[in-house]
Amino acid sequence: QVHLVESGGGLVQAGGSLRLSCAASGRTSRTYGMGWFRQAPGKEREFVAAVGRNGGTTWYADSVKGRFTISRDNAKNTGYLQMNSLKPEETAVYYCATSDTYCSTYECYRQRYDYWGQGTQVTVSS
Repeated sequence: QVHLVESGGGLVQAGGSLRLSCAASGRTSRTYGMGWFRQAPGKEREFVAAVGRNGGTTWYADSVKGRFTISRDNAKNTGYLQMNSLKPEETAVYYCATSDTYCSTYECYRQRYDYWGQGTQVTVSS
């Protein structure tokens, strides 16, 4: 089992930045991909970004490309999501997730996750 705890959410004005963190504990030696997702009120959860085991492979939803950066520090068992130029419509609960499955495609990184955190609220005011 892997336990994930997100932090770093909060209230920010439109155009501002936040950095989310995802601390992992437990059986992290089997972790391959790490991803970030978000769910706004009344909407389905959507993929935001993912990073491969060594940090060299990253994937982003089109809506966040050029503004968000995903990274991970395996020595600290922590993942990050740097979010810049935030928009009010990006107000949501942000979740991190990890996968014990090796992925080589975007679809795999977008869908294949085994463990989820409880989420952190991000509110972007206009």
